[in-house]
Amino acid sequence: MTSEATSEAWRLHGHLIGQQGSRGSLNTPALVLDLDMLDRNIAEMASFAKAHNVKLRPHSKTHKSADIARRQIAAGALGVCCAKLGEAEALGEAGIQSLHITSPVVTPQAIQRLVELNAKVSDLMLVVDHPDNAEALAAAAAKAGKPLTVIVDIDPGIHRTGTASPEATVALAQKIANFRSLTYAGVQFYCGRHQHIVDFKQRTAEIKERTEYLQGILAKLEEAGLKPGIVTGSGTGTHYIDAKIGVFTELQVGSYVFMDHDYNVCDLRGLDKPTFEQALQIDARVVSANAPGMVTVDAGLKAMATEKGPPVILKGAVYGSTTRFMGDEHLAVIAPEGQAPPKLAEQVVLTPPHCDPTVNLYESYHVVKGDTLVEIWPVTARGRSR
Repeated sequence: MTSEATSEAWRLHGHLIGQQGSRGSLNTPALVLDLDMLDRNIAEMASFAKAHNVKLRPHSKTHKSADIARRQIAAGALGVCCAKLGEAEALGEAGIQSLHITSPVVTPQAIQRLVELNAKVSDLMLVVDHPDNAEALAAAAAKAGKPLTVIVDIDPGIHRTGTASPEATVALAQKIANFRSLTYAGVQFYCGRHQHIVDFKQRTAEIKERTEYLQGILAKLEEAGLKPGIVTGSGTGTHYIDAKIGVFTELQVGSYVFMDHDYNVCDLRGLDKPTFEQALQIDARVVSANAPGMVTVDAGLKAMATEKGPPVILKGAVYGSTTRFMGDEHLAVIAPEGQAPPKLAEQVVLTPPHCDPTVNLYESYHVVKGDTLVEIWPVTARGRSR
């Protein structure tokens, strides 16, 4: 992890912290986090979970930040999820003690790192979806002398990870329960494809159908004497629906802290209005202003994840302005016909199309309150994808 003292962000911007209006002096492109919006998003999800008697285990793959994880835990979260072992190691090194790894850890070299991490943190949990992996984990945990807590990952139908049938789920849970060096804790069921269904009614109908499948598996596990203590899953897109159904014991919500454009267009709670605020932003500057009706800013393909299309403008350009990628370093801002685009060197604030991979491109968050830079936080687990 790059230390704060040697990071580029601190070198360029450390002296701006606390100066009124200092956001306007940031070198761009810069990843900016609105602290008040972040804290309101965290508080809203924590309040929702408490009201619906469900626990929160937010997914840190969104933010990769020990600072944000601490805020989530302080607001009542059990701990955080990590997509990869490397993310869990980075957050563990930063003092986060409750970690759940949501993807299988299978190779000998990775399993060795896993048991070493298990010795260092107080609460580590991970998924298993194959009997051979369960055997390898059990052998490593027995040798290390500390049991591993595992849950069975169930495929919701996308064929990415997870057991492929109810029978395979029960058989794997039974196998895990028979190992003294493994602690069977429950199941994971994450409907990733459903999170971004824009229409609330369609999302609700499809989640209800998938939940019926999950409930059938839970019934079979209970019949076998393997009732899960933990049923974990869900996400920002389905948290409201899942909480109302009431099958999950905990929610793995992630993007709610930031709200990228891909989530912001989804009707999350059937209210036809945003529930959470767009706390994560990219500050850019106009670097060329010679073409009629358009300008070029300094945040191109390298400044954000691009698979969801070009970014939406939050502020800095007239209403109706659009964007188009112009290469690795550049983005066009196009004004509506008859309107003027921003001027040379003016600030344009963008909404990332997809927050998780965008964050991975930056070493630091520039944390602001209003237009004042108040802190610089490292992206603790940036690049820790192994």
